Amino acid sequence: MTLIDLPGLTKVAVEGQQESIVEDIENMVRSYVEKPNSIILAISPANQDIATSDAIKLAREVDPSGERTFGVLTKIELMDKGTNCLDVLEGRSYRLQHPWVGIVNRSQADINKNVDMIVARRKEREYFETSPEYGHLSSKMGAEYLAKLLSKHLETVIRQRIPSIIALINKTIDEINGELDRIGRPIAVDSGAQLYTILELCRAFDRVFKEHLDGGRPGGDRIYGVFDHQLPAALKKLPFDRHLSTKNVQKVVSEADGYQPHLIAPEQGYRRLIDGSISYFKGPAEASVDAVHFILKELVRKSIAETEELKRFPTLTADIAAAANESLERFRDDSRKTVLRLVDMESSYLTVEFFRKLQLEPDKTTNPKENPNSSVPAADRYADYHFRRIGSNVNAYINMVCDTLRNSIPKAVVYCQVREAKRSLLNYFYTQIGKREKEQLGAMLDEDPQLMERRTQLSKKLELYKSARDEIDSVAWK
Repeated sequence: MTLIDLPGLTKVAVEGQQESIVEDIENMVRSYVEKPNSIILAISPANQDIATSDAIKLAREVDPSGERTFGVLTKIELMDKGTNCLDVLEGRSYRLQHPWVGIVNRSQADINKNVDMIVARRKEREYFETSPEYGHLSSKMGAEYLAKLLSKHLETVIRQRIPSIIALINKTIDEINGELDRIGRPIAVDSGAQLYTILELCRAFDRVFKEHLDGGRPGGDRIYGVFDHQLPAALKKLPFDRHLSTKNVQKVVSEADGYQPHLIAPEQGYRRLIDGSISYFKGPAEASVDAVHFILKELVRKSIAETEELKRFPTLTADIAAAANESLERFRDDSRKTVLRLVDMESSYLTVEFFRKLQLEPDKTTNPKENPNSSVPAADRYADYHFRRIGSNVNAYINMVCDTLRNSIPKAVVYCQVREAKRSLLNYFYTQIGKREKEQLGAMLDEDPQLMERRTQLSKKLELYKSARDEIDSVAWK
């Protein structure tokens, strides 16, 4: 409890005072007594009419129920002979919820003589005990009794408000714990605890990253978009029409025959046309690898930003980002090699049965013998028909290969990049940090100095509130 000695209320401004002194003092006094937790000591001189007491008037305005107001009468010893203040002290003149208390303070002469408070309190007790008017009230008069009365009232108020006080303290403790959880608890100084903390932070990032891939968070669906839209669109744009035009087929077949034309079927020409066509698939295959790599890198960036636990450790965040991107680069290289190997496999061994079936199927191209009236010589017409037939056969085979690669390229990309990113994105990083010394681990867990200072302040504040709660609990059960 804090005792605040407020100035007395004034009626007018004397010389040397501002005109607003009356209003200023009343506003200042009112600002204190209006508070619901304050106890009001309404002090009035006994030698003046209580009806004119400014203290009682103000107390009644701010505390209509009187629960917080204690009436105190001073200057009882200065009243005229034959008069007393029993009507006030016994509550007949003006009744308060709490009893009136009369006190006798040191006189100016006592103050000048440096009379101490112990002697003054003894004189006060003797005054009331020997007074014919107040002797019957002596046990309930004096500053000592007023102090006991106020202490008892304060204890009663505190006991009544203990549940709400504890609730408020618990709420504050929860808020402090919540903020400490948000900014992170202090990190232990031993290397084992530091390594454990780093691994836990890595796992937190890894969980967020996997949620993006598995659909718990947005972003993973973009990988499917590469396979469902980007890859098919790129395959459709491949220049097979130009590569398998009659003119180019004739050129390739003629170059493959060399100085001695083929006798029956231009097998070398077929193989060159097929190899040339299949080589076009390498572009879309590598583009798919790069597109998925870009998406995975973006998901790593988003996952790091969304991992709340990492925000307090900028150095570790940068290390995790670098390690994850380095792993993605390795996965991309493996994926590129795999998809190019798939394309090369189609060139290395052709499906012979496909061409054998073509020989059994009826020819759907225009037979040159059907146009005997054509002005083009028959030999030329037959050659044109022959090369168009070759181009048609190769195109049919390439369409079959295209269908195969359209299905196998996504599988290879997912296996080499997405699957590995889910399984071992930070595996190499784990092996590296396991070899680091205590100082290196501590450097990875460096924090913003302002954040560390804020945590220290919150920890001290938390201990104070917990101590206050324990003290209040011990008082409440007494």
